[in-house]
Amino acid sequence: MNIRRLSTAIPVCALLALAALPAHGASKEIVQLQTQVQALQDQMTQMKQSFDERMGVMKNLVEQNTDTVNKVSAAIGSLQTAIDKQQASSGGQVDQISGQLQALNDTMDELKVRLAKVSKQMEDMQAAQQAASQQAAQTPPPQAPPPDVLYNNALRDYNGAKTDIASQEFADYVKYYPNTDLAGNAYFYLAEIQFKQGNYQTAVSNYDQVLQNFPSGNKAASAQLRKGLALVQLGQKDDAIKEFRHVIQRYPKTNEAMQAREQLRKLGAGTTASR
Repeated sequence: MNIRRLSTAIPVCALLALAALPAHGASKEIVQLQTQVQALQDQMTQMKQSFDERMGVMKNLVEQNTDTVNKVSAAIGSLQTAIDKQQASSGGQVDQISGQLQALNDTMDELKVRLAKVSKQMEDMQAAQQAASQQAAQTPPPQAPPPDVLYNNALRDYNGAKTDIASQEFADYVKYYPNTDLAGNAYFYLAEIQFKQGNYQTAVSNYDQVLQNFPSGNKAASAQLRKGLALVQLGQKDDAIKEFRHVIQRYPKTNEAMQAREQLRKLGAGTTASR
């Protein structure tokens, strides 16, 4: 049914307005438009349910009317046969049956009119759904804000404790610009937000994105240290110790290395593995 195509295509239509927004407000509008998209998707689901219900009722009416027409046609045939048999000997009965036949013909004409109206309504509804689906499919995709604008807005909101907005903006950044130098920073701040919210496993995954894809980036040392701290929170002491030792080995003269030594001391572990 065309309404299914509409329910998947309509979010694209809802985000079109993003391209015309000022750069400093684009990132917030992404979140607002995504909320509107979800509302539109819910409305489309309700429209589809209502449409299916109405289609079911109309199809039932068509079936009932068709069945009635068939029964009337059969009755007319039977009456016509009776007329032929009795026409020669029962003139009065013929007139009576002819009257009944005429009444049945009138009823059948009325049913045909009702059937035509129901069919027309069904055709109009299907045509409207097709037109809406085609219009949504022709809507061009939204344009992402420039990378520097999106990142700066995300960092500003992060520093302003607007974590929900910042999280969405950093997620948009790594989605649209995954290979830039600042993508590693975006993953790091996503991990930091998850860490503060107590989502330590998700934080570890985002710290790993920094370490695996941006090992020479300016957030690599911090990502390794913070990953160790997240593992401590998850109760994975041995894995945390390994991460702290890696910090000391890879970044020996950094502030992160000093913090790693302190964490190892708290955990009762040395800076190197014992042999």
